[in-house]
Amino acid sequence: MRTSLAESLDRLGLDRIDILHLHDPDDHYEQAASTAYTALRDLRAEGAVKAIGAGMNRTPVLTRLVENCDLDLVLLAGRYTLLDQSSMADLLPACRAHGTTVVVGGVFNSGILLDPSPGARYDYAPADAAIVAKARRIQEVCDRHDVPLAAAALQFPLAHPQIASVLIGARSVPELDMDLDLLDVVIPDALWHDLRASGLLPDDVPVPSGALVTSPERSVR
Repeated sequence: MRTSLAESLDRLGLDRIDILHLHDPDDHYEQAASTAYTALRDLRAEGAVKAIGAGMNRTPVLTRLVENCDLDLVLLAGRYTLLDQSSMADLLPACRAHGTTVVVGGVFNSGILLDPSPGARYDYAPADAAIVAKARRIQEVCDRHDVPLAAAALQFPLAHPQIASVLIGARSVPELDMDLDLLDVVIPDALWHDLRASGLLPDDVPVPSGALVTSPERSVR
């Protein structure tokens, strides 16, 4: 852990960073919760990093880490989106109980929530027919309200009180500009009502209300 950080700092030309994540320890919980976490904790105590966490796209191990380690935040990819809110069953309640902040990534689920056409990808692989059909039903609701599907996908996670930021990973300035424009789209409450009424969103999932206002604490990075 220390060697990896030192090499990263050398490449970045920095002497410290804000956040250090343990990446995808899916099959290595024991090592992650012991030696790796101890290194992260010590680096935070020394001031080499401001905050520590873990980033994954599956929730069981991430939930265990939140419950058993003193993490400041977690990065969750693809498990809190318009298509998949499975993290509400374990990770998000655990984060609330332990005061752990959540950053959400993968809000477009590998592209299907940008364009749910045949051949769209979901979770890094071609989407099966049922996923494509659900995404297209969500798009139909968005179309009825003249709202881009991508805007609904980007704004949806920010309504959850435990989620502080959405991580996009734009590859270019035009992509960044597009994402910022999507944040400016005003989505009527009726759209979220219709998604719930159609069974496309559970009734207990938080949804945005009115114009979305971003801040340093609730933002797109």
